[in-house]
Amino acid sequence: DVVRSTLGPRGMDKMIHDDKGNVTISNDGATILKLLDIVHPAARTLVDIARSQDSEVGDGTTTVTILAGELLRLAKPFIEDGEHPKNIIHSFRKCLVLATEFIRSQATSIAREDRTEMRALLCKCAETTLNSKLIAGEKEFFAEVVVDAVMSLEDVSRPNLIGIKRVQGGAMRDSFLVKGVAFKKTFSYAGFEQQPKFFRDPHILLLNLELELKAEKDNAEIRLSDPGQYQAIVDAEWNIIYEKLENCVKTGAKVGSPPALACRGSDLNV
Repeated sequence: DVVRSTLGPRGMDKMIHDDKGNVTISNDGATILKLLDIVHPAARTLVDIARSQDSEVGDGTTTVTILAGELLRLAKPFIEDGEHPKNIIHSFRKCLVLATEFIRSQATSIAREDRTEMRALLCKCAETTLNSKLIAGEKEFFAEVVVDAVMSLEDVSRPNLIGIKRVQGGAMRDSFLVKGVAFKKTFSYAGFEQQPKFFRDPHILLLNLELELKAEKDNAEIRLSDPGQYQAIVDAEWNIIYEKLENCVKTGAKVGSPPALACRGSDLNV
């Protein structure tokens, strides 16, 4: 009954307030069931069904929960009349075979070679799944973004390769797809106003080392007899960093990761 009223494009949102003070507003069946503190064994089974549906398909969590609940409700009178559960399960499995055959008879196959037709169908499927979401008003826009993101993958069976970066402010249509790798990084160093903010077809340098002074992890003790020796140690540390920066610049790369390259290499136009 909790998720029944969230079904369909006119489904209502639920506001859930937990004991930690967090407030969640959603009409997604899997999200609602996950946030509820459920003790009843049969109800927990429905939660597991919704989670399986969400992980395998990514949609239809509310529908599968309602269907499972209705099947249990219809089976209850037979249990009360003394019917053995094994016979009821056997009947459900027969219904599963009939339902699967009917669905396959109604299915429409699309040639994967026709990318245009396949993209149009995927957009319609994506719009259907967005009908019950908060962004239903912009479902056409986000459906195209989602389909383009999936079709840009070499292996469509790995949707976890698609990441979502959330940025506060702006309208929903300000969202866009980056066919590459996006880093959420702000300029936090002096002189960033003079640095270039845009590179076209740059060479990207990936580093597995840090370009900054780090304190020793282990206890280290340096004894000096002359105060001038301290400056020599500091200069030696900076010379090591500058040598690394010079080697980075010699590669011809204009973009570096980690962004410390831009921070320390501001005078090198990197």
